[in-house]
Amino acid sequence: MPEIAVILPTLDERENLSPMVERLTAALDGIDWEAIIVDDDSSDGTADEARRLARANPRVRVLQRIGRRGLASAVIEGACATAAPVVAVMDADHQHDPALIPQMLERLAHADLVVGSRFIEGGDADGLASVRREKSSRLANRLARALTGVELSDPMSGFFMVETARVRALAPRLSGIGFKVLLDILSVSPRQLRVAEVPMHFGERRSGESKLDRAVAFEFLVGLYERYFGRIVPTRFALFGTVGGAGVLVHMAVLALLYPGTTATFWKAQAIATFAAMTFNFWLNNWLTYRDKRLRTVPAWVRGWAVFCAACAVGALANVALASFLQMRGLGWVLAALAGIVVGAVWNYALSNRFVWGRV
Repeated sequence: MPEIAVILPTLDERENLSPMVERLTAALDGIDWEAIIVDDDSSDGTADEARRLARANPRVRVLQRIGRRGLASAVIEGACATAAPVVAVMDADHQHDPALIPQMLERLAHADLVVGSRFIEGGDADGLASVRREKSSRLANRLARALTGVELSDPMSGFFMVETARVRALAPRLSGIGFKVLLDILSVSPRQLRVAEVPMHFGERRSGESKLDRAVAFEFLVGLYERYFGRIVPTRFALFGTVGGAGVLVHMAVLALLYPGTTATFWKAQAIATFAAMTFNFWLNNWLTYRDKRLRTVPAWVRGWAVFCAACAVGALANVALASFLQMRGLGWVLAALAGIVVGAVWNYALSNRFVWGRV
């Protein structure tokens, strides 16, 4: 049985895999290890490359996920797929140095979790794309410390080590949403974890493009909501509803701009405003609510937008039908309208979750 499993979540990382396996082999000499490549059905043949490497190196294992996507859920599935007592989570893009793993393994003997930190003495964030992004990361870290109660210099790090059994025990409570699974682990743990840090040089990507963007700080808000309200209303549904509320403002703004100024025909202005709000809602949901399942290509975006608009049109009919029925049966118009809105929102979410982003 391997002493440690290195989990490598991948999406379009074909060119990075072979050099990463070579670096792991050199860094973990004398340690029984395995690498679990969890690939989200990459379009560049990453899973096939991983299988080629596995045929040459029995330490390499492949978990190709069809219809599921997201770094956090990939880490959870990788941890549940290994018999190794310890897992190390790191990126496959070479920004995390596998040479730190032996040192992290030693530190784990006296801690519950070991984190590679960019922001302690000896570490750096040179691989971040810009000064602005580094400042955003530092701000997110300060907020994350407030959320978890753990004094940690880099709680948004993607390079950490933990006992596998701990991840499996926490798995039912983890949201599996987004990129920052470390933040999720720290926030849902029933007791405050003992955390150790090792300085990390955050390097440049060897190949490909970063999957992260300015929405990374948004992970904090997702973690905050998940910790306090996620068991009452699912996080994605709450985000979906929030985006819908913002869409109402967009709808009214476009309507006010067009009517009665640009056009004197109300239904035309209303139709344009409706499509503008739907497009805004789809764009924002794609960027935030489903950012771990984001539709990136133009054909996928257009198809997703069309299905989203169709789902929302049906949801609007359900909204009006239920609200009208309840109002005619004597329920106050305010409560009837709210009931219609809730039903419409649930319908839109269910269809969008299944047919727009569910097949990514």
